[in-house]
Amino acid sequence: MTRSRLAPGTGIVTVPGAAPVLRTSGGEFLRIDTGGVTGEALVRRLAGEEVPDEEPSDEEPLTAELGRIVQAFEDGGHAVSVPPRAPLAGRTVHVLGDPVLTGPVTRCAGAEGAEVRRITPDQVAELAQAAPGHGRPEGGVAVVWCLDSPVPEGLWDAADRLPGRRIAWLRCHREGSHGWIEPLAATPGDVTSRHVRLRRLAATPAHRELAAYWAGHRTPDTGPHPTEASAALIAALLTADLIAWAGAGAGAGAGAGAGTGGQPSGLPARRRLRRIDLRDLTFTEHPVLPVPDVAPLPAPAPVGTRAGAGAAEARP
Repeated sequence: MTRSRLAPGTGIVTVPGAAPVLRTSGGEFLRIDTGGVTGEALVRRLAGEEVPDEEPSDEEPLTAELGRIVQAFEDGGHAVSVPPRAPLAGRTVHVLGDPVLTGPVTRCAGAEGAEVRRITPDQVAELAQAAPGHGRPEGGVAVVWCLDSPVPEGLWDAADRLPGRRIAWLRCHREGSHGWIEPLAATPGDVTSRHVRLRRLAATPAHRELAAYWAGHRTPDTGPHPTEASAALIAALLTADLIAWAGAGAGAGAGAGAGTGGQPSGLPARRRLRRIDLRDLTFTEHPVLPVPDVAPLPAPAPVGTRAGAGAAEARP
C-alpha cells in the first residue's frame, strides 16, 4: 500500500499542551485541525513510523478522518506519495571551458540529476547547426561554457545560435577580479552573449576602452583566478539557472518572462546578468534585455545621381 509522507522541507511541530503545527517548506507555521485524530497518530502516519505493510483496521473509527487530513496535506503540497524527482532529472547538460570552473559545475549539475557530458567547441557548432530535435534527448539539452578569462572575439558566435535550436545556452567568464554569469538563453529572442556585449558597451562611457580590453589590447592577466570557494559559488549560481530553466520547461510558463524556478522575487534567469566579485564573494544582479535587430542602412546612391531625382524629372 502506497503511503504519503511529509514532503521534503516540511515538518510537524508538537507544541507541549497544544495542537500540532505544520511548518511548511517555506518556513510558515500553520495550525492543524486534527478533528478527533490525536497529534501522535497524525505524526506516526506522516512520519512513516507505522509498519510498512500494516493495513488500517476496519474497526478503527478514526481511519477515515485520518485519511481526510492526509489528503488535505497532499492537496496542499505538504505530503507526497512518491519521492520527488531531482530538478535536473532527464536533462542533458554539456559542459566545456576551463577546468577550474567546469569541474564544480559538473559536480553540482550531476548532483541535481542532470546527465553531464563533456563537449568541444566544434561539437557546440555542430549542435547549433543541427535540425531542431536532431539527436537530442527528450528531456532537453543545455550547453554551459565557462571561461577563466575574457571572451575572445567571436568565440561564442556559433553558440549564440543554440537558442534558435531550442537548446539552452548558459555561460560565464572572468574579467580581472569580476566573474560574469550571463542570462540563460533557451528560445529565440532570449539574451545572447552578443546582446550582453552590446548592452554593456552602451551602458558605459568607456565603451572604446572596454571594447579594446575585450579585443585583447591589455596587459597580461594578473588574476585573481577562482578559488575553490568562488568557483563553488559560480557553479551553484549556474546550477540554479539550470534548475530555473528545467522548472520553466516542465510547467506552463515557459515564455520569455518565465524561468524564475518558482522564486517569489528577483529577476528571471533569462533576463538576469550577474557580476561576482571574486575578492569578497559578493554578487549583484542587473536586468538585461535582448537587442532587437535593426533595418540595414540604405544602399548608397550611384555616383552622379542627384538625391531626390526621379524619372518624373526627365526631360525629352
